[in-house]
Amino acid sequence: MRAMAVTAPGRGRVDAIELPVPTPGPGEVRVRVAACGVCRTDLHLVDGELPLPKLPLVPGHEIVGRVDAVGPGVHDLAAGVRVGVPWLGGVCGRCGYCTSGQENLCREARFTGCHRDGGYAEYAIADARFAFRLPDAYDDVHAAPLLCAGLIGHRAYRMTGDARRLGIYGFGAAAHILAQAARHEGREVYAFVRPGDDEATRFATGLGAVWAGGSDQAPPEPLDAAILFAPVGALVPQALSRVRPGGVVVCAGIHMSDIPAFPYRLLWEERVVRSVANLTRDDARDFLALAASGVIRTETRTYPLERANDALADLRAGRLSGAAVLVPPGPITSR
Repeated sequence: MRAMAVTAPGRGRVDAIELPVPTPGPGEVRVRVAACGVCRTDLHLVDGELPLPKLPLVPGHEIVGRVDAVGPGVHDLAAGVRVGVPWLGGVCGRCGYCTSGQENLCREARFTGCHRDGGYAEYAIADARFAFRLPDAYDDVHAAPLLCAGLIGHRAYRMTGDARRLGIYGFGAAAHILAQAARHEGREVYAFVRPGDDEATRFATGLGAVWAGGSDQAPPEPLDAAILFAPVGALVPQALSRVRPGGVVVCAGIHMSDIPAFPYRLLWEERVVRSVANLTRDDARDFLALAASGVIRTETRTYPLERANDALADLRAGRLSGAAVLVPPGPITSR
């Protein structure tokens, strides 16, 4: 099969390679990839900001495709079923985290496009427990961003409680999905974009943000909560200065540059800084049910699989509104 893979650390690109078509083992399914979203975590792996557990490594954890082979012990999925495969690709199921609803923190967790090869390829292997049926309302391309931008964004959103005024720093794939969910629930969205990025400002206001401005600007009202999708540590004290007493700042990325020192007065008055790590299967079920209700429309730009480096470069440079999605050779179906 054809794949685009990281072949050496820190080179900032993937290379076209050929790999054997994989065979599913016990409890696994093989998925014929129809579309795969491009996530900032992929960029961190490609750019050498996260450790590489193996080489070559095929990134991609927003996989949409159809099961075309099942391994021993798989009974609830069959050939032809359309599934989505997210970042969390497997857990031990036995540890205290797994048995207390925190499987996202399992010390033996395995991640798609990291520990196991991902969707920048024609085929991918997935643990059947972590392959989810997708809402029929989305075609393959538009379903792909739901698998990470949507899932992680929604988990971060839940960490903000009942915040009415919600700030979002970094208005990309996750933010554009989350903003629609927040507006559906009657919340006010305040979008913080790169200073001077007029296109991102228009994109945010077009999705219902009541205010959009540069990350160096103050919103017109104090925020109840803020979510950081931009992996910039310097934004943490900036966001703390924008939230009211008792407010929360949620860091939603898997990687972030170092947070600079800041005065205690920014944290005082019971403000909270917290992170979001990975996702759980309950997150997937809850969010995909929300998506099935028709609340969310995903904005995408497609790239042929062989142009994965162009998609990564556009993401790195902030040239995307919405999500980049890779399409392997072959037809895309509407369902």
